Amino acid sequence: MLKEIVINARDEETRVAVLEDKIPVEVYIERSPNQRLVGNIFKGRVENVLPGMQAAFVDIGLEKNAFLYVEDAQPSRNPEAGQSSTLNINIGDILKQGQEIIVQIVKEPIGTKGPRVTTHITLPGRYLVLMPTVDYVGISRRIESEKERERLKELAGRVKPEGMGVIVRTVAEGVCEEEFNQDIVLLTKLWRKIQSRAANCSAPNLLHRDLELVQRMLRDVFSEDVDRLTLDSRSEYEKVLEILDIIDPKLKLKVFLDERENIFEDYGISVELERALKRRVWLKCGAYLVIDQAEALTAIDVNTGKFVGSTNLEDTVLRTNLEAAVEIARQLRLRNLGGIIIIDFIDMVEEAHRNQVLATLEEEIKKDKTKTNILGITQLGLVEMTRKKVRPSLAEVVQKPCPYCEGRGKVLSEETVSIHIKTQIYQLARQTMADTILVEANPMVAARLIGAGGVNLRELEQKTGKNLYIRGNATHHLEQVTIKPLSGQDEVISQTLPVKPGEIIEVKVEEPHISNPHDGIARMDGFIIDVEGGGCLVGEWVSVEVVKVHRTYAKARLV
Repeated sequence: MLKEIVINARDEETRVAVLEDKIPVEVYIERSPNQRLVGNIFKGRVENVLPGMQAAFVDIGLEKNAFLYVEDAQPSRNPEAGQSSTLNINIGDILKQGQEIIVQIVKEPIGTKGPRVTTHITLPGRYLVLMPTVDYVGISRRIESEKERERLKELAGRVKPEGMGVIVRTVAEGVCEEEFNQDIVLLTKLWRKIQSRAANCSAPNLLHRDLELVQRMLRDVFSEDVDRLTLDSRSEYEKVLEILDIIDPKLKLKVFLDERENIFEDYGISVELERALKRRVWLKCGAYLVIDQAEALTAIDVNTGKFVGSTNLEDTVLRTNLEAAVEIARQLRLRNLGGIIIIDFIDMVEEAHRNQVLATLEEEIKKDKTKTNILGITQLGLVEMTRKKVRPSLAEVVQKPCPYCEGRGKVLSEETVSIHIKTQIYQLARQTMADTILVEANPMVAARLIGAGGVNLRELEQKTGKNLYIRGNATHHLEQVTIKPLSGQDEVISQTLPVKPGEIIEVKVEEPHISNPHDGIARMDGFIIDVEGGGCLVGEWVSVEVVKVHRTYAKARLV
């Protein structure tokens, strides 16, 4: 498999894409060095201790207090002990309100939640991760050879500082003790510097900021299994070479500078990013996925779509589900979806087919460095899985909730809005002494209120006993409406009628009249102008003289 990294560095943002066989599978976006919080270390002050939640909130100087769970506050915890070691521990025995502690962010603030922190500090290096607060040696689960795992464990045990722990990273496979020693020297020096800062500052305060995106990619992703790293910025290119001189000089041969105008566009990454923000993902066979990201979980639905197969139904379903399993694994990485994930594959009759699809999904998931667990298929045929959520998803980075629908993704239909408006009109008609009411709404809503030939308008006037002027306004959002009473003839004329008889105006003929194609229809602030003889001038701007003005439209002739 050809694996490459493409880096697009600009003043406003840095974007990194990981491609496998020319197809984007992971994307990282950083718009400011201050934007990323995971990995940063703070001196914080405990604000609240909540025994009922077995957690505490810690002020680390950010907008929202950080959440610290008892498991992450327990001193000298063995990472392999899991939750069982916290069952008999009360958060109140570990932390007190006002206590100052050193914590590290392990999960970005997402939505209304503040960041999650831990007291178990980890400092990643090239080959080792130093854990100053626990005495432990761990080996990356991606190193599969038992013999190599034993060798690395022995090496790590020899170099690790007394009373501290280390985790051996995947990239360390095959390295020698000297390279471990270099990592340990740098990391212990960094830890001493952090401790020194903590001793000389008050809480809350930032003690250590993790590396910027490009440097983290070199540390965490760029290794022997990557064939090529391409950058479009000369200054970043030179920085990368300098860093590699220190951490792994032989990787410099894989670094290339490509100063083209839009490297993401030319590599096809921009198109994939746009697709990754849509609900529907088409598969090559014609089937498609629907991906819905909710607050509690992500639901993925597999549909056959245009794919009708060629043999039989069971074969069509199997082929669709197999292709879907591969694409789902890629979309999870590309969109960086985390938390609970539920997949609704198309129902399969044969047990062997279900196992084949599940095995394909498991095989594809192995390419994902983020911790992922597939829990199996439920009685309803749904695949349940979890994926560790550390940073916001792609959508959370580049999008925000729609200010019109407030994140619902839907707006009220024009029918619903018009019903609501009628209720408001009835209410205002009962309250006002004015004879006239002006209603301004989106043209689609206004058309429904007026009705064919003005039938709905006449009915409204009859029921309210008022003169109603309903005006369509294209600048109004579908759910937006303005209703106000008008008093006095002058105000009625000035507010309701945009034109006067005898006035010469320039209008664009938008469409032929629906019942008299000889005439054309133009609009002025949503007010209809019936242009006599304008049916053949659709799309053209013309000068017309207003001949007669009615409440909902005006007649005009060409001049």
